[in-house]
Amino acid sequence: MQYDVVIVGAGPAGLAAAIRLKQLAAQHQHEISVCVLEKGSEVGAHILSGAVMDPRALNELIPDWQRLNAPLNAPVTEDRFLFLTEGASYQVPGFMLPVCFQNHGMHVVSLGNVCRWLAQQAEGLGVEIFAGFAAAELLYGEDGSVRGVATGDMGIGRDGKPTANHQPGMALEARYTLFAEGCRGHLGKRLQDRFQLRAGADPQVYGIGLKELWEIAPERHQQGLVVHTAGWPLATDTYGGSFLYHLENRQLAIGFVVGLAYTNPYLSPYEEFQRFKTHPAIRPFLEGGKRIAYGARAIAAGGLQSLPRLVFPGGCLVGDDAGFLNASRIKGSHAAMKSGMLAAEAAFAALRAGRSHDELGAYPEAFRAGWLHDELHRARNFKPWMSKGLLLGTLMVGVDQVLFGGRAPWTLHHGHADHETLKTKAEAEPIAYPRPDGVITFDRLSSVFVSNTNHAEDQPCHLTLKDAAVPIKVNLERYDAPEQRYCPAGVYEIVRDAESRNPRLQINAQNCVHCKTCDIKDPTQNIVWVAPEGGGGPNYPNM
Repeated sequence: MQYDVVIVGAGPAGLAAAIRLKQLAAQHQHEISVCVLEKGSEVGAHILSGAVMDPRALNELIPDWQRLNAPLNAPVTEDRFLFLTEGASYQVPGFMLPVCFQNHGMHVVSLGNVCRWLAQQAEGLGVEIFAGFAAAELLYGEDGSVRGVATGDMGIGRDGKPTANHQPGMALEARYTLFAEGCRGHLGKRLQDRFQLRAGADPQVYGIGLKELWEIAPERHQQGLVVHTAGWPLATDTYGGSFLYHLENRQLAIGFVVGLAYTNPYLSPYEEFQRFKTHPAIRPFLEGGKRIAYGARAIAAGGLQSLPRLVFPGGCLVGDDAGFLNASRIKGSHAAMKSGMLAAEAAFAALRAGRSHDELGAYPEAFRAGWLHDELHRARNFKPWMSKGLLLGTLMVGVDQVLFGGRAPWTLHHGHADHETLKTKAEAEPIAYPRPDGVITFDRLSSVFVSNTNHAEDQPCHLTLKDAAVPIKVNLERYDAPEQRYCPAGVYEIVRDAESRNPRLQINAQNCVHCKTCDIKDPTQNIVWVAPEGGGGPNYPNM
């Protein structure tokens, strides 16, 4: 199948790019064909974010979004920022909050529902969206340029051979291909290696965000209330924090973010999240309520200095596939949308000029000249300062954001990739986590159940190992198998055979929520995440 533009990923970046391409085509009466591939079973099935949304990019893309009933139904009414100790909380006075933590004019949203709405707008403009099809391979021309992608075969058995239900994948060729896979996209990762897009950039640094959706008691609900916290239960040398966002219909999005540069191999982001919910300042929001959904996703938090080169012959990276998240604001959807729009404008200009398969140089040029670059420049020192610990980091972020307005005459850098930071088990202190109560706190398997995760069991494992011996000989021996703890879905287990008692790594791939944390945090980089059959993974209703 041939198109002018193929877009991989129906998140905010990919859908904004598709819409902008069709808008420009209509404006200039220059017809182009646009296709969007989405590996989730439907648009929004794999979308997970807090989320407080800045509507700036949406205002530019679809100025009449309110008339068109975009699902931005809960304007922010109040901001609270709390520092937590084990038994107490301290609220930062509003006048002391840096601008990055002020959310006046923003909206609490389900980003999955926003993407479903964006998909409707795109299809109304003539965009073809194929959900349930995972882009599995890159297609290259003889000159080395990207020529599109191929979707994965369906109906391949665990042994790698076609089953009776086999359906071959499709080759989707394009004059330009935009990659909008989200954080740690598996094709984006390959492209960065092949075209050396990370040359001169800092290592990308990541966090894992875990989220639950609750229906809470009416008297505890305050639509539009935004609460952020820092501190307990994390140690002061570990980056992280939480959010509580009150949506419409008595719904509360509660989540926890842990920076993946943490050093203790015994730390479990999932268990830290469950423990956080028991704090006396947090638990009352949940009492009398019911948890209705759970999910997890990695986020790219390195900021401006960690952005790769955005373009290569035949395509570009947009959204969190490149890393456009603004960590200081805890927001990325507006940045993802704007990057997709800028890439679309560059691609349309190239198509109109009769070009194909070259570099869209106008895209990074427009980025450097616009408001998105300015915003990320002002936020560039937030994550490096916070990586120095809660106390020093908070002080220096205050200096950076309040005194200098984010325009300090220095730029801090990230010195290490996240997989390089773990101490050995001999150097670290084990952490004792309380057992879940099944009311406020839960185990992983019950959480995976409410994520609606499903994979066809008879398919090759999509969590591949470069060397099958490394998990035991290195990870277990040196780090006590941290993959058992950093995975938020119970995918990785060390089991011992009844007879020999020899340990082995068991991979429960059916549990995978596609968060990509294993691909990022594995200390030996032995785990490589590849695309499973399209339609597999979580099915988030409104996350």
